[in-house]
Amino acid sequence: MLWDASAIRGYSIEASDGAIGTVDDFLFADDSWRIRWLVVDTGGWLSGRKVLLHPSALGQPDPGLRHFPVKLTKQQVKDSPDVFTHQSVSRRMESRMYDYYGWDPTWGGAYFAAGAMASPFATPPYLGDASRAAAGADILADEVDPHLRSVAAVTGYHIHATDGEIGHVEDFLVEPDDWSIRYINVDTKNWWPGTRVLISPLSVQKIDWDTRMVSLDVPRLKVKNAPLYHATDTVDGKFDETFLAYYGIGWL
Repeated sequence: MLWDASAIRGYSIEASDGAIGTVDDFLFADDSWRIRWLVVDTGGWLSGRKVLLHPSALGQPDPGLRHFPVKLTKQQVKDSPDVFTHQSVSRRMESRMYDYYGWDPTWGGAYFAAGAMASPFATPPYLGDASRAAAGADILADEVDPHLRSVAAVTGYHIHATDGEIGHVEDFLVEPDDWSIRYINVDTKNWWPGTRVLISPLSVQKIDWDTRMVSLDVPRLKVKNAPLYHATDTVDGKFDETFLAYYGIGWL
């Protein structure tokens, strides 16, 4: 079963020796459409500091308690490399996280080869505590990853088909096995009242920070005639097969 990203936000993260904080956001790569980092707000424990956790560190969630166990101790998290508000997540910063925890940056592999190209990185996710900025001055010159994007930031972006707007990003459906974004849930109330549709990331041509827009490579009628989706529907293999066959695309 796919997860709604919005439902996971707010889940508590439980280390082996106590609570770390709550899921605040997700950072995903728009060339692979895989969630690369969970952004965890540590609240009062670390004075509002935010930390990045790799999905491979998480155990099975408990929906009843709304928490994820994590294969770390609180001290490990406390001593992890800082993430700074003045700078987006740079490649060096990610490398430090991988090295510190011994995580594999290729975990999960590539889910599919997307044809979409990202627009220039203009409004990156800002994280952490501003008071810690001076300690990270050497990171300022680092190159940011132009494909890394915030789920919270992209939620609400307008969705444009080749011949006009169809709605806005409402949510993301995530495959728990590899943390890939399988579908974008689109609210079409200003175009097609009372309806939500799913869009495959494979139909996305571009995400533009400046205009807050996601551009598709399909016309509005194609979207309107696609298999319907309701919030109570189970998105399983059969749905995948029908949906992707309709659009003439497939996961690699």
